[in-house]
Amino acid sequence: MPYRRDFFKDLLDNLSDGVYFVDRDRRILYWNRGAERITGYRADEVVGRLCFDNILMHVSPDGCALCQGLCPLARTIQDGRARENEVFLHHRDGHRVPVLVRISPLRDEGGTMVGAVEVFSDNSSKVAALRKIEELQEVALLDPLTQLGNRRYCDITLTDKFAEMGRFGWSFGVLFMDLDNFKSVNDRYGHDIGDETLRIVAKTLLTNTRTMDFIGRWGGEEFLAVILNVDAEKLVQIGERFRMLVAQSSLSLGADRVSVTISTGATLAGSDETQDSLMRRADALMYRSKAQGRDRVTLG
Repeated sequence: MPYRRDFFKDLLDNLSDGVYFVDRDRRILYWNRGAERITGYRADEVVGRLCFDNILMHVSPDGCALCQGLCPLARTIQDGRARENEVFLHHRDGHRVPVLVRISPLRDEGGTMVGAVEVFSDNSSKVAALRKIEELQEVALLDPLTQLGNRRYCDITLTDKFAEMGRFGWSFGVLFMDLDNFKSVNDRYGHDIGDETLRIVAKTLLTNTRTMDFIGRWGGEEFLAVILNVDAEKLVQIGERFRMLVAQSSLSLGADRVSVTISTGATLAGSDETQDSLMRRADALMYRSKAQGRDRVTLG
């Protein structure tokens, strides 16, 4: 069956997944529309550049930067083996997005390695998050700046989780997070950049929150995560992932990159306590994180 010359390009451009090709030098030769949608970068901004120019600034789940070392793409070019990894890319708008990447070698007709293709898909619970946003908008529980649940919705969620604990014995914990030195961002760059920084943090937290869990804006530069069915070890693990991803998110302002860190109080809810006592403890633990040097998670 004959195909017109641009048939396969049209096919790739209509995929929801991101697709890009690189040559042996890791120079980007093709960037489809799915890649534009997931990353925020247009094809004309990346085609012709080297992927290790750190465009997407991939980091591994444990926070290691991948683009400057022997990343999965470079390893495939080196050994010719296909790979699949979960990584976090840096969106053009500044927040971190979890993606599943699948990499395959590209060979010419003679079998010589000529490059590699990477296919990546948004690994966040975006559909569920959008549905939740629509529900929140209907009942006025949405924070207009960050698009997260507002303080009222945080209170409702905590009330519900305490009721479920009493009725079914379902455990939960909270992560109370406060941006470090946020006033200095407002003082140096202005409140518009401060607001954009809050939005970036909110997007990073939301897109990396499990569908069963809740993330909301408690107020000001404070965020609350309600984490279900966890023990202390898992709660800290989730808190550390949030901490790492926020620290590695940033807003580009010319030669400057605006970034912030978070101090977190992590604690499990007790069956014999109230919402007020839980949040007082979480708040105290958050301030202990700040007193011990900031950018850390304190469990109690």
